[in-house]
Amino acid sequence: MSLTLKQIRYFVAAAETGQVSHAAMEMNISQSAVTAAVQSLEAQLNVRLFERGHGGVTLTIEGARFLNHARGILAAVEDAVRSPLGTERKESGHLRLATTYTVAGYFMPRHFARFRRAYPRITLELHEVPRAAVEAGVIGGDYDLAVMLVSNIGNHTDLAHEVLVRSQRRLWMPSDHPFCAAERVSLRDIAREPYVMLTVDEANRTAGRYWDRVGVQPNVIFSTSSVEAVRSMVAGGMGVTILSDMVYRPWSLEGQRLEARPVADEVPSMDVGLAWLRGQPLKPAAEIFRRFMSVALGGGGD
Repeated sequence: MSLTLKQIRYFVAAAETGQVSHAAMEMNISQSAVTAAVQSLEAQLNVRLFERGHGGVTLTIEGARFLNHARGILAAVEDAVRSPLGTERKESGHLRLATTYTVAGYFMPRHFARFRRAYPRITLELHEVPRAAVEAGVIGGDYDLAVMLVSNIGNHTDLAHEVLVRSQRRLWMPSDHPFCAAERVSLRDIAREPYVMLTVDEANRTAGRYWDRVGVQPNVIFSTSSVEAVRSMVAGGMGVTILSDMVYRPWSLEGQRLEARPVADEVPSMDVGLAWLRGQPLKPAAEIFRRFMSVALGGGGD
């Protein structure tokens, strides 16, 4: 039996919302339909795509890998449907787009490339700046649209936003760590371990919020703005960390393996999305980009 687009769309919806019930609501279908589609997909692929718990579903390592392929399939189908019509070739304009470091490095490259192929007459002017500068630039009119960590937005009064992807945060550890034998690990247990803290894109500030909720603090032995440095240190056995599936890779640059496990306590997802000036219509090129991204990531573009 071959995979179907319905299975892939339902899987992507469940992965991005972290809840079968939420995916069902977004797709306007029953929960049982989502569950059946995901179970069928797992049977066909012969892997577990999700860890299931009372708080929802989280991607396994195999699920995180398949999610990238699934998004690519949906985007390719959309390109195939649109391209014969030729309408996208006629659109032109200039789009000033701001983005942040993590989004630029781990999320946007493939989408930028596909957008440029689909809309060759729209000029993309890209700017990578910190979150505060993104917000100020969008509000001040320097940027037409931003692709950023919308879960970090500070000014909700002046900025509207749309979530494209919810990336779950999980515990990272070396492959020989005792926590690898556990299905989930609590923050209190993690606090007893040496911890490598990522600081880029305010990751340390976000981490502070969920550590404060449980009344413990991580034993930070090193802080760095480099995701690759964190990955190498964790894989090398220097400590553990909690980071999102978006930046997870199972191998360090040195070829050492990392494992990831769900955290038992509530840890917020890292949400990537679009942000724009509230109350103002988007420029035509920005609206085209917004719809393109929504469709590419499994939405309807509305």
